Amino acid sequence: MKFMKLGTRPDTFYTEQATRTLVSDIPVDLVIKINDITYLLHKSAILPKCGLLQQLCSDFSDSEPVSLELHDTPGGANAFELCAKFCYGMSINISAHNIVPAFCAAKFLQMNESIEKGNFVGKIEAFFNSCILEGWKDSIVALQATDKLPLWSEKLGIIRKCIDSIIEKILTPSPQVKWSYTYTRPGYARKQHHSVPKDWWTEDVSDLGIELFRCIIMAIRSTYVLPHQLIGEALHVYACKWLPGLTNIRSSGSSLAQTEESKAKIQKILETIVSMIPADKGSVSVGFLLKLLSISSHLGISPTTKTELIKRASIQFDEAKVSDLIYRSASSLDRNFYDTELVLAVLESFLKFWKSKPPNVVDNRQFLKSVRNVGKLIDSYLQVVARDNNMSVSKFVALAEAVPAIGRSEHDDLYQAINIYLKVHPDLSKADKRRLCRILQCQRLSPEARAHAVKNDLLPLRTVVQLVYFEQEKGSNNNKEAATTTTINNHKLQKSHHEMLQGAAEAAAKRPAMNKEELIRRMSHAESRGKVQDRSKISDGKLALEIEKKMVIGRGTKEECASECKLEMVSKKSMRKVRSNKSEHGHGNGK
Repeated sequence: MKFMKLGTRPDTFYTEQATRTLVSDIPVDLVIKINDITYLLHKSAILPKCGLLQQLCSDFSDSEPVSLELHDTPGGANAFELCAKFCYGMSINISAHNIVPAFCAAKFLQMNESIEKGNFVGKIEAFFNSCILEGWKDSIVALQATDKLPLWSEKLGIIRKCIDSIIEKILTPSPQVKWSYTYTRPGYARKQHHSVPKDWWTEDVSDLGIELFRCIIMAIRSTYVLPHQLIGEALHVYACKWLPGLTNIRSSGSSLAQTEESKAKIQKILETIVSMIPADKGSVSVGFLLKLLSISSHLGISPTTKTELIKRASIQFDEAKVSDLIYRSASSLDRNFYDTELVLAVLESFLKFWKSKPPNVVDNRQFLKSVRNVGKLIDSYLQVVARDNNMSVSKFVALAEAVPAIGRSEHDDLYQAINIYLKVHPDLSKADKRRLCRILQCQRLSPEARAHAVKNDLLPLRTVVQLVYFEQEKGSNNNKEAATTTTINNHKLQKSHHEMLQGAAEAAAKRPAMNKEELIRRMSHAESRGKVQDRSKISDGKLALEIEKKMVIGRGTKEECASECKLEMVSKKSMRKVRSNKSEHGHGNGK
């Protein structure tokens, strides 16, 4: 932090009751009252540098004591005292912490160069432009100080100059950042990281009031230089600093006026943050949106803001985790510990969002993946809220039934949630048990879950009977499927044989006709092979022989067909003769 030292004389101001004066041998002739403090001063030291006081004292003689009231001095007594000490030449330090009230008070008192060369206003302006605006943290602190003097700061251009300086530094590329900044993220050690993080500026800017913060964020967004995720990170850092522990507002033991004042301030911060969230999906996390939504339930913010939060959270609902949904109920009349109505509202908005899209725009695979993630999220959430002793069956069932059928590929997680609910609520009536288990579909349970459910004494008898019946029906269907599979395979085999015969006939029609010797050779070979093979293979040999016959019959003209038939009769006679000769020759050798 930079500072400017002015004056060399020691500070001799002291306080006596509600009066501020200084050690001096000169009689006091100027009395100035500011609010509850009275200053006893000297016209000879003050008037030469203050144009306003010159005008106010012009109607009095030089020797006549003057008493004035300057209750509207910007910055109050402290700022006026800095100006008075400058007039006396006393040592003062001007820094980013006090430059704004000092500047405003000096302007109010007309301590300009036209009154006296080297006056207070000129020195402050030079220091402000050359040092304060050049520094990062000095600009932040000076802008923060304008909160107490917004009209004067706006009139003198202090706010505009500070904001311009801050934005210029925020838009500076990270490698060119040479000034010091505050960065206290968990796990971040500056010595281990040589590069400057892209969100280096977010913590320092979060020190500002909500209106000044809004001015900076909106100005940055208008440049379209920084990505929307970085804007969202700045909003998240600001919210974490100014919206902590808000669930205790409802049960705070402080006075009603203080509670209402704090509530109104936090409500304004929340609504302003929501209005600044970029429209781009993913600019902030769904967990952050759900946290803001939970806080809004305790503050009673406008319905428009709450509706906007629900809509924004529902768009990213498939990215949420169970921990993002665990918030206490905001209603003092609701005995439930968890705010299931908030989760149900986001879930319904999520489904409405997808249904509102035109069919040609929706990617079915993406939608299925998204709705399945939400279904699993809700079932996991139900396992948590089922442990609440005050959780009613109607709210539990309403949340479970809100998930569409395609949102659950299986019902194991839902069964586990129901089982937990039954354990925590042992005194549940039979009607409530049936109502609870009616949302469970037996066919969507895994074999392990069905085996557990059949033995579960907590389930109503009707549900167990349905499970047993489903198991029996499934076994019967399996047998039918096996029989059907066998029939289909047999049909396929017959079809294959038919296709083979037809194919062989077509192939034979394309080959040249076999001569007599070739036909005799093949028939002899088929017969010798048939003696070695078993019955099934003999049948295959006969089938092949029949194929050869059909191949011969299936080609040529009528004359060729007659010729082939004669050839076949001759070949049969030749075969018998060959067998007879072989038989006689064999007997002769035996003798």
